[in-house]
Amino acid sequence: MRKKIVVANWKMNLTYAEAMSLADVIADSEGSNEYCSVIIAAPFIYIHDLINRTRSQADFFIAAQNCYSEDKGAFTGEISASMLASIGVEHVIIGHSERRTIFNENNALLAKKINKAIEHGLIPIYCCGEDLVQRKSGRHFATVENQLSEGLFHIDRTIISECIIAYEPVWAIGTGVNALASEIQEMHSFIRQKIKDKFDEDSAEKIPILYGGSVSIKNAKEIFNCRDVDGGLVGGASLKSDDFLSIIKSLQPVF
Repeated sequence: MRKKIVVANWKMNLTYAEAMSLADVIADSEGSNEYCSVIIAAPFIYIHDLINRTRSQADFFIAAQNCYSEDKGAFTGEISASMLASIGVEHVIIGHSERRTIFNENNALLAKKINKAIEHGLIPIYCCGEDLVQRKSGRHFATVENQLSEGLFHIDRTIISECIIAYEPVWAIGTGVNALASEIQEMHSFIRQKIKDKFDEDSAEKIPILYGGSVSIKNAKEIFNCRDVDGGLVGGASLKSDDFLSIIKSLQPVF
């Protein structure tokens, strides 16, 4: 059974005091769900303090929202995977839809970032997903397959199951349009099959695949009930402690 994961992507939000307070509330409460790992992807300047603040909490991690493709050099404003590893970061988001669209990051660059993350012992949370035009034209499967093939599938088969994949249908993020549970399951199943085709069945069964399309307290339970959905990459709802804790509890299995 794959362990469930919920990732809070705070993006460029929260002051220092707000970030510390929110992390405290989540860390103090999330232990009630022993079936779920919680990862908070915080702005870079908060990461070190958040790690020190929450290090005693089991299955609770502080991640970076991005890293650069080089270890060091004249790259003003960038943060390297080696820097993140040196302060105890264990996870890093790579290829988020906003990095792809706003900052024009392509699969070749993301592949280099994946390499650096793995080289320094970080677990990549690799994002993939199609936009509305690609979905409407029937190119959604080809788009996701291309993103996986060019950005992630170059790594060794012994490592792939240690990664995390997040499916982000860009057309369902902050647009008011929600993907159907059947559409979500269909794409997650497709991704898992592609992993099986490229690597092996064991890797495909082990790797967590998260859903990242505007997860909320209203849709979390239905989404998480999909067979191939192993949790969520949560944006706006992760900034509200009550909402985020409710989403975490949505992963609680029913016996």
